[in-house]
Amino acid sequence: MSSRNAGGDPGGNRATGDTRTKCSLKTSNSSSLGKIGRMLGRRAREKSVDNSLFSVGCITRGQMSRLKQISSDDLDVVTTSLIKKTTQNAAGSSGGTNSNKSKHVMKRKHDAETSREPEKKPCKASVSNIPRHVTAVTNDVNPKKRKDLRSRTTSTESSSSNSSSCKESNGILTAPSTPTKKPVVPGDTAWLQRFLQWNSREKIEMLEHLIGVCQPHEVRHMLEVIEPQFQRDFISLLPKELALYVLSFLHPRDLLLAAQTCRYWRVLSEDNLMWREKCAEEGINEPYISKIMRGGCKRAGSVWKSSFLRQARIETNWRNGNTKPPKLLKGHDDHVITCLQFNGTRIVSGSDDNTLKVWSAVSGKCLRTLTGHTGGVWASQMRKNLIISGSTDRTLKIWNADTGSCMHTLYGHTSTVRCLALHGNIVVSGSRDATLRAWNIDTGECLHCLVGHMAAVRCVCYDGHRVVSGAYDYMVKVWAPETEECLHTLQGHTNRVYSLQFDGQYVVSGSLDTSIKVWEVEGGTCLHTLMGHQSLTSGMELRDNILVSGNADSTVKVWDILSGECLKTLEGSNKHLSAVTCLQFYGKFVITSSDDGTVKLWDVKSGKVVRDLVTLDSRGSGGVVWRIRASQTKLVCAVGSRNGTEETKLLMLDFDCESK
Repeated sequence: MSSRNAGGDPGGNRATGDTRTKCSLKTSNSSSLGKIGRMLGRRAREKSVDNSLFSVGCITRGQMSRLKQISSDDLDVVTTSLIKKTTQNAAGSSGGTNSNKSKHVMKRKHDAETSREPEKKPCKASVSNIPRHVTAVTNDVNPKKRKDLRSRTTSTESSSSNSSSCKESNGILTAPSTPTKKPVVPGDTAWLQRFLQWNSREKIEMLEHLIGVCQPHEVRHMLEVIEPQFQRDFISLLPKELALYVLSFLHPRDLLLAAQTCRYWRVLSEDNLMWREKCAEEGINEPYISKIMRGGCKRAGSVWKSSFLRQARIETNWRNGNTKPPKLLKGHDDHVITCLQFNGTRIVSGSDDNTLKVWSAVSGKCLRTLTGHTGGVWASQMRKNLIISGSTDRTLKIWNADTGSCMHTLYGHTSTVRCLALHGNIVVSGSRDATLRAWNIDTGECLHCLVGHMAAVRCVCYDGHRVVSGAYDYMVKVWAPETEECLHTLQGHTNRVYSLQFDGQYVVSGSLDTSIKVWEVEGGTCLHTLMGHQSLTSGMELRDNILVSGNADSTVKVWDILSGECLKTLEGSNKHLSAVTCLQFYGKFVITSSDDGTVKLWDVKSGKVVRDLVTLDSRGSGGVVWRIRASQTKLVCAVGSRNGTEETKLLMLDFDCESK
């Protein structure tokens, strides 16, 4: 074979190359081997094999394309051996082209003889270093070509296990011997058994190493095999009960996204019981029955899901300040609104002008004006269509909200009725005469009189079983109304008690001494004294074990009554600038009003102001928000001023609207 043919165009020599036996590297002259070595050296640096081997007639184009996958390390080994072979041939060669041709003929005869002899077992060192994708080249070679290639790779070689360089045996080039593991071959499961014996960390490290040495097309193949395993619809393979159980762990937002996956997932995501549990987690205890839709058809799907989505939309509106046009409910002239009740459909306001007004929470119109008291109204309660009021004229009155008529006038107290607590058809009143009385609102009868305080009763709670009262004598008392017995006198405050919360197990009292105390009802013991406020606690709300307190020092605090820890102080650059007058603890939010003429919405979890819900034009110059009441969708504020800068009125905001 001439030097020209070794480096010539493979396409031009293909016809003649297929008609003769491919010559081996051993019979190539020094010029040809040198050229091949230089070509392979260049291709080794490029991590690919071009047409070099095809040019010398060793393999076909199909085999050559597979050899392109040989790693650069393997090519470096081949290149080094070829350069060594070139040097040896150059030193011992003295003939020309004719001599090379005679050697080539002798080589062909030798190959023919060795092909008939029993095939020798290859050396371990040689086989262990032949890449699988190199040995696989011979799979599609015709028998004649395969025989020639086999003769190149199965020659016997004597080598040491520690050898690090290529060796030559019988003129056949072999790979260096290294202490590597026997390669995995099809049908051999020993490697799999060993892999299974490794721990998880070792398996992961092995897989990472395997991926690192794989060629890109091999990695792509692994990806094609693995990826479908993560795209299986395992939910559809489960029984419905188990599928619903799995989906119940999703956040509602993720559950809504899952419903868009396929029809079956959508059916599962409409499960009414699952959405009822989601609603309970958000404090939604009643389903929202939607109105008749256009066309006379009711909304399809889970009513609890509809309730949840509606709640989510309304919550977004609270955060973003999206409301229907505000309604102004003007009344009571320039007097102070002293008490406020709201049940979602009706608003009842009491004033020091001796009257109460009943308003529609839908239209904002004044439905009734209740007149009859001869003194200012300082306390009120509402149940369905009944309204109970207490006045400075020392009486209580029971009103029919539908007709505006007074059903009963309750006499017994000898001073101003300052506070009321309603449970069922029993109302308990506290008075400045230091007594409490229990009344039947259906008959107007006084059932019990509780005597024991030494000063005016300022606040009272009643859960249907126990009565708890706080007074200006610094005391908190727990009563059994049926026996008119004082069960416990809770002593510890050093000033007047202005506010109370009672959940049946714990009593929380707020005092002018700036402290808040947590009491255990049955034992009458003080569990915690909550310190942190600097002035009078004007209002408190208790939900489970979380207490929110508003103070005249302009701060709002969130407490855990079981641990006595202050969880959050609701403040910041946008905090109230004056005393907190009232607060409402509603789900995730706290709503507060202040003497500074603003109403703020706070996020309980973060302790930050979400936004200002109301800002009076007269803020900072006398405008005051005295009272607030909130429902899921509405906020009612009683506003006015101390110096006539703001007219007395009610402001109603409705957040049940489409989000912008």
